Amino acid sequence: MEIIYFTLAGIFLYFFSDWVLERLEMMYGRRFEYRSLIFFVIILVLSVSMFNLIQYLQRGEVTDAPQGSAAAQPESVSAPPD
Repeated sequence: MEIIYFTLAGIFLYFFSDWVLERLEMMYGRRFEYRSLIFFVIILVLSVSMFNLIQYLQRGEVTDAPQGSAAAQPESVSAPPD
């Protein structure tokens, strides 16, 4: 299911980054000389943020195990003999 979230987020981020870049160019009054580099920076920052958010939300669903579960508790390891 996570791959579907990442794919949809990627599609959204592509179009949103293009929209942001166009708005910045309209404010500036002309096309940027290094347009593709600026687009890359915008989509990189947004994608890292969005993908971290997706992973955080996914971890919340996965780690909702019961607190008393024996499988969730690590085994204790004794010290080696002298």
